[in-house]
Amino acid sequence: MVPTDPHGTSKEEMEKGKEEMEKLKEELKMWKKRVEEAENTKRDVHLSKLIADEDYDRAERKLTELEEQEKQHKDRMISFERELLLLNQENTELKKGIEKLKEDLKEYSSQDNSIQKKVAEMKLKFTHLEEMKDGGADVDMDTHCVFGAATKIPFRLNQKQALLTFEDEEVAQRLTKMSKHCVNLDNRTANVAVKPFELDIGFQFELHVTVSGKKINVSEIPELPIPKDWMRDKLELSFYKTEQAAGGGEIENVTYNKGAGTAVITFLKAGASKNFVGCSKYPFYAEGRCFNLCVSPDFGVQLRKFQPYCRVSKKTILLKGIPEVEEDEESVQDMIEIHFQKPSNGGGEIEKIKYISRGAAYVCFEEDTENATSEITGNS
Repeated sequence: MVPTDPHGTSKEEMEKGKEEMEKLKEELKMWKKRVEEAENTKRDVHLSKLIADEDYDRAERKLTELEEQEKQHKDRMISFERELLLLNQENTELKKGIEKLKEDLKEYSSQDNSIQKKVAEMKLKFTHLEEMKDGGADVDMDTHCVFGAATKIPFRLNQKQALLTFEDEEVAQRLTKMSKHCVNLDNRTANVAVKPFELDIGFQFELHVTVSGKKINVSEIPELPIPKDWMRDKLELSFYKTEQAAGGGEIENVTYNKGAGTAVITFLKAGASKNFVGCSKYPFYAEGRCFNLCVSPDFGVQLRKFQPYCRVSKKTILLKGIPEVEEDEESVQDMIEIHFQKPSNGGGEIEKIKYISRGAAYVCFEEDTENATSEITGNS
């Protein structure tokens, strides 16, 4: 017989209850463990979410920065494109300007004769020698030459005009007072106007040239593989020993320019440089060879008494309104000359005449004679 507890429960039932209790305890432990693992997983997931959120924020900020950089890059590209457009426009304008300058240069080159004829020519005329003295004695025995110069004054002679220069200025003045003249041209009477002739402004000046009595210029000095001081000493020794410099050979100074191959020799004695007059080539011995040096006077130039002048040519008249005829230009010029040479027409002997039927020409006048020269620089 199975014993029972006071509540009427058998021993087997109690054992069975204890086993079930143990199972429940094991199951509780298992669930607690799972809950703990779930909590750990939850924490890991939350931590991963935080890390992911931070990465997302960083990625979003980086994306914003990249978008801003892209926008700035686009703005710069737009600015560059605008600048490039402006540069292209400027380049186009510059090319047009260059083409225009080339056309102008070509036009000016084609008018080179016209430009040349407007440039006044002048000739130097020796007037006298000056004596420069100090206390009654010539200091360096320099030669002082004075030259006079005056520009040739160009005058534009247009078509259907003529210039006549008479030997006697009274003839020109008389014809100018008459104003109108009837000239027979190719069996045709032409009324031409006589005008007084006025020149444009010209310039005149004096050129004072001083030829040194102590210095000479030496050029074409060879470049030798010796020091500069040695070459200067050789030049001094060479010109000191010359026969040309006898009586004045002692040298005060030698200025040598190796790069230019030139030198200035200054003698101690005044007038020594005159011994080299006419000596354009001078033998120079160095390094076992003989070289021909070029010798020339040393001179200074001063411009003085530069002044403008404006003159009226009293011996020249200007004819205007000459009609066109079938005869050639030379024949018409001869007919005009014959008419104004006759005393019966109030004329006289003619020194020079120039007639232009077409185009224009430049006639040059010299200040000293006030006569038209025969030089015609061209037609335009």
